[in-house]
Amino acid sequence: MTSRFQDHGRATAPEFASPLRLPCGITLPNRIVKAAMEEQLAGRGGHPDARLVTLYRTWDRGGVGMMLTGHVMVDRSAVAQPADVVLDAAGDLAPFREWAAAAEKSSFWMQINHPGRVVQRDTGSRALAPSAVPVDIGPLSKLFPAPEPMTAGDIRDTVERFAVTAELAEQAGFAGVEIHSAHGYLLAQFLSPLVNKRTDQWGGSLRNRARLLLDVVAAVRARVSPGFGVAVKLNSADFQRGGFDLEDAHHVIEWLGGSVDFVELSGGSIESLATAGHPADERTLEREAYFLKLAGELVADASIPLMLTGGIRRARVAEDVIARGFSLVGVATALAQRPDAPLRWLAGEDGEVPAPRSSLRSRSLRAAAVQASITSRLHDLSRGRSRPTLAPAAALFVDRYRRSRALRRRRRERSTTS
Repeated sequence: MTSRFQDHGRATAPEFASPLRLPCGITLPNRIVKAAMEEQLAGRGGHPDARLVTLYRTWDRGGVGMMLTGHVMVDRSAVAQPADVVLDAAGDLAPFREWAAAAEKSSFWMQINHPGRVVQRDTGSRALAPSAVPVDIGPLSKLFPAPEPMTAGDIRDTVERFAVTAELAEQAGFAGVEIHSAHGYLLAQFLSPLVNKRTDQWGGSLRNRARLLLDVVAAVRARVSPGFGVAVKLNSADFQRGGFDLEDAHHVIEWLGGSVDFVELSGGSIESLATAGHPADERTLEREAYFLKLAGELVADASIPLMLTGGIRRARVAEDVIARGFSLVGVATALAQRPDAPLRWLAGEDGEVPAPRSSLRSRSLRAAAVQASITSRLHDLSRGRSRPTLAPAAALFVDRYRRSRALRRRRRERSTTS
């Protein structure tokens, strides 16, 4: 099928329809990437099961050039949520091979992550952080335990865990890994001067705060083959006064240099929910692509491909992201609502995919409800169901029920292995 994009009555091929060859040698059929979303669909032992295979097969057939999994934990003793997938040396690789085989048309990459201090108390996870700075989200802060400052041994162990998970991902058949260093998780915590108060080689200057990320990238590269992809997800800014900012991002991208195949730019954290709640009423390009105006300043000097993610729901917006100099367009929520949106966009349709909204008054609850609505939609897709998306408030109750079930299973599994 020849791709065409209707522009003032003239059919032109959209730039996002063109292939892209990455530095590792992988060629993507187009520039549209299914960005990471928390699926909350791990089976027993933190392994993927048939539901995740079905979900990603659906997206693979929907026209994307690349798929990124939701974050996969590198340490089963530290999970962000009880139904997170975990890949470590103690796991069974067979279900991961089945998951990787879901991709027939797109390049399938695994996002790998350590949550650091962003672990809820009831999961029984060990909360680690660069410094003893607790999560601060108002009344909901009590859900998170006080973090332990990491020792040099903890840091070395974490670097090794990322490398092991990447090596196992390649053995399972994934095309690459994306190292999560955004959204307030562990590697982003080290980058942030608000969380990282260390005075040793991992704290103080930006170069020291970036040391853990750079060490993880180097360890992963040393463990995988040259043709295996390695990428990093990085905040363009934390959106917190005194936090990681645009100038910091510029330097980190420069230091990553030839070590990675692309950098995905996003923004915000659990303490600064840049993408939470109501989308903007104005249909301006910048408000639809949340981080375009800010992250666009990083494109001119970047020596590696950059990917922009956040609020992209129309073909015209995706096209303009590429026109602004980005190599890849990350789409997440829109693909939960309409998995075949890329095929439609490649065929010349522009139709906007509506974003879920919530009328709850609390910003934190509003964000949680919207996320629950998206997660509920992913669960439906994983079972081959096609039904209207649950309203965010209703989805929040369903999400709490599913989470309680996952918690009980995690506790049973931990008790049998302890």
